Amino acid sequence: MHNLALDLAQKGHKITGSDDEIFEPSYSRLKTAGILPEKFGWFPEKISSQIDAVIVGMHARPDNPELIKVKELGIPFYSYPDFLYLHAKNKKRVVIGGSHGKTTITSIVLHILKHTSINFDYMVGAQIKGFDRMVKLSNEAELMVFEGDEYLTAPFDPRPKFHIYKPHIALVSGIAWDHMNVFKTFENYIHQFRIFINTIEPNGTFIWYKNDIELRQLASTLRTDILSVAYEEHPSIIENGQTWLIHQDNRYPINIFGKHNLQNIMGSKEICMKLGVEENIFYSAIQTFEGANKRLQKFYENSDINLTVYLDFAHAPSKVKATIEAVRTLYPHCYLIACLELHTYSSLSKEFLPLYVNSMDNCNLPIVYFNTHALELKKLPMLTEQDIIEGFKQPHLKIFSQSRQLFNFLTTSIKKNCIILLMSSGNFDNYNLSEWVKNLK
Repeated sequence: MHNLALDLAQKGHKITGSDDEIFEPSYSRLKTAGILPEKFGWFPEKISSQIDAVIVGMHARPDNPELIKVKELGIPFYSYPDFLYLHAKNKKRVVIGGSHGKTTITSIVLHILKHTSINFDYMVGAQIKGFDRMVKLSNEAELMVFEGDEYLTAPFDPRPKFHIYKPHIALVSGIAWDHMNVFKTFENYIHQFRIFINTIEPNGTFIWYKNDIELRQLASTLRTDILSVAYEEHPSIIENGQTWLIHQDNRYPINIFGKHNLQNIMGSKEICMKLGVEENIFYSAIQTFEGANKRLQKFYENSDINLTVYLDFAHAPSKVKATIEAVRTLYPHCYLIACLELHTYSSLSKEFLPLYVNSMDNCNLPIVYFNTHALELKKLPMLTEQDIIEGFKQPHLKIFSQSRQLFNFLTTSIKKNCIILLMSSGNFDNYNLSEWVKNLK
C-alpha cells in the first residue's frame, strides 16, 4: 500500500492515508515523500466529498470508521488489486502465483525485463535492487507484471487477490496449504488455484512446475484454448560454494542458490521467452540478479570466524524446509542455526503446527520465536511452548517469546563456520537487526 501511495504521489496526485501502525521502512519513505499521516489511527473527519477515490487495504476492517464515512458519502472505493486491474485492463497482463517462490520469480522477470527495450508496469511483494518501489504504474507501458497473492482482497471482498487480474500469461510455482484461517481445508485452498487458472484470458498461457502433484492434476483439466507449459529445475552445478547454471555447454554464475531458486529461474525464463526476450539476454541478466529483499538475503558476513547471517521470508512449512535445505546444500559442513518466527495466522494456529514436523531437520540448532503481541493483534488463542513442542516434534528445539532473549541466545550460540538463518514474514517484534550484527564477534 505505501509503495502504491509513493508511486501515485510522484505522478502528481494528492495522496493522504491512515493506518493504526506504520513500521520501517514504510515510515521513513512516507515521511520523506511528505505523505506520512500526522497521527496513527482512523479519523472519519479526514473523509470528504473532495476525495476522488479511496483505496482500501486488507488491514482495514469492515467496521473501519473511515470506510463507513466513505460509503456514507458515496465516494468510489477500490481494493488494492481492483485498482491495479483497473489500471492494467487494457494491457497485456502476466500474473505469477503459487504458495512459494512467486516473489522471487516476479523479481527475476522484472530484473530481466529491465535489461531489454520492453516497457512495463509492475507490482511485486518485496523490494528489489535497482527498483525504487514495489509498484510502478504508467500510461505508456503495454505490459504489466503482477505478483499474484492468493490471500483475500479486502474487508469487503473475500476473493483471493489473484482472481482479479485475468492474466494472459499465468504461472503457478507450486501449491502447499497456507492461510488456513481463510481456507479451512487443503481442498478449498487448491480450489482457489483452479479458479485462478480459469481466469486466464482466451488463448492464454499457463506455466507450471512439473513436479507438483496438485499442479499436474490442475493442468490435466485446462481449457482447450490455454497453452500448457511445464517446467523443471534449471540444470546447474555447485563448485566451491558457487552455483552455476548450465545451458548448451555454457556455464553462468548466479548469486542465488537452492533447488527452489533453480525452479524459480526456470519458471521466470519460460515467462521471459513468451514475452520475446532472447535467451542470451536472459542468461546475461540473470548473472546480476541478487535476489529480492529477505529472500535468502545475505545480511551479514564475518570472514574472520566464517559467520554469515541470512534473512528469508519463509513461514509456511514447505518454505521453511526448502530454505533450510538450500542453505545446507551450499554450506554442507557449516554449523547451521535456523530460527523461525511464527507470525502468520496459519503459523500461530495450534491446529496448523503439526504441518511443521520434519521441516527443520536439516539444521544443527532449530529455534522457534513467537510474540504474544502478534497473537493479540490477530485475536488468536494464546499459544504455549508446549503447543509448539508438540506441533513441531523437533529434537533440541529452542523456543523464545522475547526478542531480546532470542538474540542474546543467538549471540552466545555462534561457533566458527556458522550460518544463522532468520526466517520470518514479520520483523521479530521490530528488533534492530542492524545494531545486533554490529556487535557480533
